[in-house]
Amino acid sequence: MSSGRIWENADKAVLAATHQTWLRDPQTENYLLDVFREPHDGDTWICRHDETIRLPYNDIIRHTDDGVPYLTPELVLLFKAKHARPKDQTDFDGTVPQLTKAQRTTLAELIAHIYPEHRWLEDL
Repeated sequence: MSSGRIWENADKAVLAATHQTWLRDPQTENYLLDVFREPHDGDTWICRHDETIRLPYNDIIRHTDDGVPYLTPELVLLFKAKHARPKDQTDFDGTVPQLTKAQRTTLAELIAHIYPEHRWLEDL
């Protein structure tokens, strides 16, 4: 629902039916930010691909030196695993060598849990 649709004034019902929002500058109409809204229970993130996966936000959100928050790379790759398009494969190939052993283990466990036959598992 709503894929690619521009909502000038999205109400609560529209936001509840989608999980991704692109924000743009109203003057230039340039898109500035892509926001994924995820289910949660207080300070606990709930994976929308499998609600049995729940992790504390303190464990999955990192910050740049300037304080900008970002999702840990292993969870970004978990989302990309669903479709594993060529661009996702490129991200996987470029990111996995940079992950710690613990991050690779976490990614492998999560992918195995959600997508047990996934082709990335043999590379992890």
